[in-house]
Amino acid sequence: MPLPRREAAPAKLNLTLHVTGRRPDGYHRLDSLVVFLELGDVVTVAPGPLSLSLTGPFAQGLAAEPDNLCLRAARLAGCEARITLEKNLPVASGIGGGSADAAAVLRALDSRPERLESLGADVPACLAGRPVRMQGLGEILTPLPALPPLHVLLVNPGRGLPTPAVFKALERRDNPPMPEPLPDFADAQALIAFLHDCRNDLEAPAMALMPEIAGCLAAIRAEGAELVRMSGSGATCFGLFASAAEAEAARARIAGANPGWWVAGSGLAPAKL
Repeated sequence: MPLPRREAAPAKLNLTLHVTGRRPDGYHRLDSLVVFLELGDVVTVAPGPLSLSLTGPFAQGLAAEPDNLCLRAARLAGCEARITLEKNLPVASGIGGGSADAAAVLRALDSRPERLESLGADVPACLAGRPVRMQGLGEILTPLPALPPLHVLLVNPGRGLPTPAVFKALERRDNPPMPEPLPDFADAQALIAFLHDCRNDLEAPAMALMPEIAGCLAAIRAEGAELVRMSGSGATCFGLFASAAEAEAARARIAGANPGWWVAGSGLAPAKL
């Protein structure tokens, strides 16, 4: 594929995240309903020796070290390229971030290498770039039909939370999976009703490590969101609202009251084909 190429890296949202077991090698089995949002990072790939430049509001929170996921993705693809990452999402925030960036590099290079999960459990889903049920270590993906529109508000307390620490703090690792098969979601209300019966099993251990998460959840809940949950391993929390106007009004109020937080609204991204 001709270079240079600019590729979106949409934020990933775990609407559910059930931890269903742990393998002898220490890796956890997951069952998660994953969607992607309109907002995200942006990756640009151009000809040249392998390198990484960082721009964007969260560039300072991310070092261009050799094990950065963008560089690891290019190496896994066996490609040399000059990569520029516009970092718009908070680092270590439970909404894809590095995994979405790695997947964007692979799309820009038109590469689908094997062992994607070696880059991280979320990378196969991020490369798919569409609503999926993600199981196993993240490598078992079941594509879902287009979901109804969702009006999402994201709130992060302004601190990163390392994923390994959250899994280490998890007390129970053999939790029930989502129903099999998943129902059809005729509209947003049907989807939200289903989500109320599901969980994020990492929410409690993440809050134990970072109590500010509880404050984010409470702030969203106070705005009347129809569903409030943490995404991934945190610390980003989200609320689903009945309309874009309600989500925007909540965003403005929460951001105004909490200037140190990252607060953003978004709809679902169009599915990759």
